[in-house]
Amino acid sequence: MLIDEIKKANMQAMKDHDADKRAAYSMVISRYQGLLTSGKGGEVKDEDVIAILMKFSKELEEEAKGYLDAGRQESYEATLAQKEAVALFLPKLLSEEEIKQIIAGLEDKSIPAVMKYFKANYAGKVDMSLVSKLARDA
Repeated sequence: MLIDEIKKANMQAMKDHDADKRAAYSMVISRYQGLLTSGKGGEVKDEDVIAILMKFSKELEEEAKGYLDAGRQESYEATLAQKEAVALFLPKLLSEEEIKQIIAGLEDKSIPAVMKYFKANYAGKVDMSLVSKLARDA
């Protein structure tokens, strides 16, 4: 499972004294544990871990932008290092062009139908906000 790989990377980051990677991986593991104990039932799958990684990556991106705007270069660089560490475990996302081609091939191009199709078939492999934007433009 993906979470096991992240736990191994966390241990390696601890051994390497890499505070940025360790902070990123620890946060992902913490959110995973939160899902396990949330009472939602069932097991937490790799798709759930990928969703955690994607959300955390976006949060780090926003945080880095805030540090850059505030002129806090050291914090900005640390946040970027955390984002890069998280990105190692994210699957390659579909490009904008690939998404456009898939949308063009769909019979029903209404936004709800497109979103439902991508959520069912490409969860974790596509940025849903980009899909929504491209579906509106199509």
